[in-house]
This record gives sequence, C-alpha cells and structure tokens, in this order.
Amino acid sequence: MHYEPLKVKDVVLMTPAVFGDERGFFMETFRHTEFVKHCGQYEFVQDNHSKSKKGILRGLHYQHQNPQGKLVRVTRGEVYDVAVDLRKSSPTFGQWVGVLLSEENKQMLWVPPGFAHGFYVTSDEAEFQYKCTDYYAPGDEYSLAWNDESLAIDWPLDGEPSLSAKDAQGLVFSECPLFD
Repeated sequence: MHYEPLKVKDVVLMTPAVFGDERGFFMETFRHTEFVKHCGQYEFVQDNHSKSKKGILRGLHYQHQNPQGKLVRVTRGEVYDVAVDLRKSSPTFGQWVGVLLSEENKQMLWVPPGFAHGFYVTSDEAEFQYKCTDYYAPGDEYSLAWNDESLAIDWPLDGEPSLSAKDAQGLVFSECPLFD
C-alpha cells in the first residue's frame, strides 16, 4: 500500500498494490499496523455501503460531538470525493481537497475526524464503502453546504446535482459548528 499525504493536513490517499492476471485480481485493502504508521491510531467500529446514481451529491456531512474518521473507497463506478478541514487549530482550516475514487484506480481516502465529507457520482452508478471510527449519531449530524461560495469547491458537475432534502438545506461554512 502506498500512502500519499495530500495538501490538506492529515488527509491521506492510499493506493493498494494490485496483483492480477486473466483470472482476476487480489489486493490488500487494510492493514492495521501500516494504517497506524501513516494515518494515526484509530479504531474502526462501523462499516457502511451505499449505492448512488450519476449526478447524486451526498454531503458534505460530519458529526460534531461524535466525530467520525472515514476510510472511503469505491467498489463500483467512480465518484469525486471531497474532504473539508473544520479544525480551527489546523494550518489547513477551511481548505478542501478532492480526488477521483473509482473501481479502476482502487484508491482509498482517509478522512480524519474533524472534517466534513461528501462525494459526487460521475459514473452511471457507484457503490461507495467506508469504515468509520465512531457510530452514526443521527442527532449529531450536520450538513455543510456543498456549494458554499467561501469554500469554492470545484465539483466536476454534469448539470445540477441531485441532493437529499437535508443536503439542500446545508449550512454555510460561517454558520457551521467547528472543531477546536
């Protein structure tokens, strides 16, 4: 596994070694000791799997009292994945990073606690899987507006994105509860 720290502090792009032949492929998707060495001491307590159609934008989500770190990957299709640093003490506070994750590149993104996270589906369909460091707490979930002008996230949109009602009502960055 190759670990590449990105321009926003503590966000890491992970690229597995893939071994394939005419029968298919094999790859290791997680090794605790290497993850701790490159990303920090975290324990995963919940795995999630979602399926979305082209043009759907999910996020930017986060939990404030029960912040979740997320190790995300795409097992079918392609998404543009975004993390926004909400940690006031961070040198990259208020900055975002985005990467294309796909079944072809098999890359994963580590999004630590203290970040808002979301993705936009660029393929006809996408299946998105992620491990979380804390449990989902519905009363603690916030949605940061995906189109907040102060963040100026450069989403690769193909028309107007399809949003949930919650995401359509996302808070602007200046109104979001933040992390110390």
